[in-house]
Amino acid sequence: MLRTIIWFIYFWWTAAIPYPTLKRANRLKEEGKNQEYADLVEACTRKWSLGLLKKAGVTVQVQGLEHVPKNEPVLFVSNHQGNFDIPILIGCIPKYKGFIAKVELEKIPIITTWMRHLQCVFMDRSNSRQSVKSIIEGANLLKSGHSMVVFPEGTRSMDGTMGEFKAGALKLATRAKVNIVPVTISGSGKIMEKGSWLIRPQKVSLTIHPLFSTESYKDKDTQKLAEDVETIIKRAL
Repeated sequence: MLRTIIWFIYFWWTAAIPYPTLKRANRLKEEGKNQEYADLVEACTRKWSLGLLKKAGVTVQVQGLEHVPKNEPVLFVSNHQGNFDIPILIGCIPKYKGFIAKVELEKIPIITTWMRHLQCVFMDRSNSRQSVKSIIEGANLLKSGHSMVVFPEGTRSMDGTMGEFKAGALKLATRAKVNIVPVTISGSGKIMEKGSWLIRPQKVSLTIHPLFSTESYKDKDTQKLAEDVETIIKRAL
């Protein structure tokens, strides 16, 4: 319980204090200094995420960083086990990227500001029309050169087993014509189990798989592509 209390104090305190960094980020964005802006946001959010993992007693074993392209946008496709998946992916994959996130996260003060700087897209999955708009928005970000992360299960797992991938999530890649990087997260669901706020130390593995090139999937329909990516991710659990 003490670890959980300390973690939440740290979470809100460290999210709120970098106000000068936010001002600098806004200034760089207004001045059109896009690379400096991206580097600043990525460095700040990555440092914060690694701090959250450390305070929670989480260690992450990472395999496959060599599969992350440095100079091109990609769609990271990951399974979803728990609340810590986002800080794990921000902290352990050194690339500026946004997330297709559930719309409820848009209501969290301070955190929303940082997510907007990461160019996250908030999706209301209960509204099919709005979901389509979110996919289009995410695809446009990919086309503009900004990497994105999507969790095709739609929600985090209750027991660590993978849910069925929703093929629509892969339309982000097919619309934008970018490479896909499958990612497997294993063990994160035990840090903060669904339905509980208690934080427990945990060892997590993060596996970054070889990418699916646009050339390799151009002749596949979205359903088949989703099945192939799902199989790759599931094998590493």
